[in-house]
Amino acid sequence: MLVRQTRNGVVESVHRGDIVEVDAAGRMLHVLGDPDRIVFLRSTVKPHGLVALLRAGGQQEFDLTSEEIAVMASSHSGEDVHVRTIQALYRRIGISQAMLTCGTEGMPIDALTAARLARDGERPGPLRHMCSGQHSAMILLAKLGGWELETYWQAEHPAQIAYRDGVAAVYNVPAGSMRTGIDGCGVLTYAFPLREVARAYAILADPSALSDSDPRTPLARHLTTIRDAMIAHPELIAGTRERLDTSLMKAAAGRLVSKSGMEALRGVGILRGPRGNGVDAPASGVAIKIEDGDGYDRGTWAASVEALRQAGVLEGQTLRVLARYHHPQYLDPHGRTAAEAVPAFDLAPVGELTG
Repeated sequence: MLVRQTRNGVVESVHRGDIVEVDAAGRMLHVLGDPDRIVFLRSTVKPHGLVALLRAGGQQEFDLTSEEIAVMASSHSGEDVHVRTIQALYRRIGISQAMLTCGTEGMPIDALTAARLARDGERPGPLRHMCSGQHSAMILLAKLGGWELETYWQAEHPAQIAYRDGVAAVYNVPAGSMRTGIDGCGVLTYAFPLREVARAYAILADPSALSDSDPRTPLARHLTTIRDAMIAHPELIAGTRERLDTSLMKAAAGRLVSKSGMEALRGVGILRGPRGNGVDAPASGVAIKIEDGDGYDRGTWAASVEALRQAGVLEGQTLRVLARYHHPQYLDPHGRTAAEAVPAFDLAPVGELTG
């Protein structure tokens, strides 16, 4: 049990799940629940999948900016800043946004943007979809390879094969061995043990931690580029309003890289630096999965912030800035607190569990 939803002292519901922290070598540092639970990456794949475009030479070929790299690693809110960033890329390269096949259902995520579009009678286009950045990376892969653009999303398309190979390279597994499913935006998603998700984010946090003998070492410069773009432009990774990935990276500026996925999965890379005890710690990755999918967000919000607090990354003013995520409250029409989500777990160091 990770989070309790309480109302006037009564527990109304609970959110169960699993949390694991590992270092870049794969050593478990903290764990609660099952670190080998199989999860579909969903949108947590986006920073790592983007490696496919960079290692194919896409950054140089298309003169990609840091903002464009960030939005291609994002699950953005569909705000104007996100749309303008992708539109500028398409205009410069000469691609029609009509190529996008990510759909428009339920988009944009940002409520104020959605209300404005509805007021103005404007139907949201696919650029407003939270996965339009990822799909744009796939379209650029197709253009770079001289492949047909219209079918970029199909599993057998060379661009999808290249993207899949990029994910396999980061996770250090044979591409043909990966278990796949269809993601909500129509492209493939991939399943891995939760501890491997955490490790992938530890490597994203500090690609230089890869040993010389690790086959992923040639990817380090691309992962560094992606990490730095995400940290430099957190508002492009999620959104400017009530999106935890962005809020985490802004509150702990330069310390974290965070990316959520549907069904309440989140990967967080913690960069090398001092933790709560003041001692310099190597980079690590944390993966959090809420068992019930957390349709309200409260479980993954509270569990993510609390896990990072216990890992020694969030404290003091930084933690206070994130209070609305740490203990999400629900107010009645008069502004009174009616209910609150409360994290209720302790991450034990693995040594204490096995010693």
